[in-house]
Amino acid sequence: MDSGPLTYAIGDIHGCTALLDALLERIADHAGDRAHKLVFLGDYIDRGPDSAEVLRTLSRLCWAEPERVTCLMGNHERMLLDALHTPQAAERWLYNGGDATLDAFGAHEVADLPRDTLDWIEGLPTLHADAARWYVHAGFRPGAEIPDPDEHNRLWIREPFLESDHDFERHVVHGHTPQRNGRPERRRFRTNLDTGAVYGGALTAGVFSEMQGSAVDFLQVRAA
Repeated sequence: MDSGPLTYAIGDIHGCTALLDALLERIADHAGDRAHKLVFLGDYIDRGPDSAEVLRTLSRLCWAEPERVTCLMGNHERMLLDALHTPQAAERWLYNGGDATLDAFGAHEVADLPRDTLDWIEGLPTLHADAARWYVHAGFRPGAEIPDPDEHNRLWIREPFLESDHDFERHVVHGHTPQRNGRPERRRFRTNLDTGAVYGGALTAGVFSEMQGSAVDFLQVRAA
């Protein structure tokens, strides 16, 4: 491993605040005194037990150290925002786990959620990059402009992104598609860090160095 700063990219959390806290401790121990950055790949809410606390933790990290911590938007954050506008979108969000988020906030409907929380979610980017990698929630469409400018693809795409072995000129680090075996998916041009934490799998951080596009290590925590 080179001696430059590390980047820890964290997969889909989905309200699993205990796993998030444990993983942040693992990251701190692993990094020690070494400079490091955190990139969260989206899907902080829905399905799991405490989306409210996950959002509080992440927003505090971002506000405290904006140069070191990046939080991306996932499709579940997008569904929440869309739910503010039409009953059909609200129904879709609730069907996909939004009811657990409302319960975590003690809210009856999406409009009851705290305004500062909604504003923070609305300001989340859909892409982050460094010299060796693209960080995105879902992926890119092969053959599109690099990086894919389509926000819908960045938040939602599965195929043909997952099945293609496409070179996007930098390694793509993503989540969105849960690996039910609880292990990160390592491919030549991409790494999937959604290891199904909310389904009883692990919450995973990929460890990335300055010099190598793919992960040099993985840190995982599981429910006891």
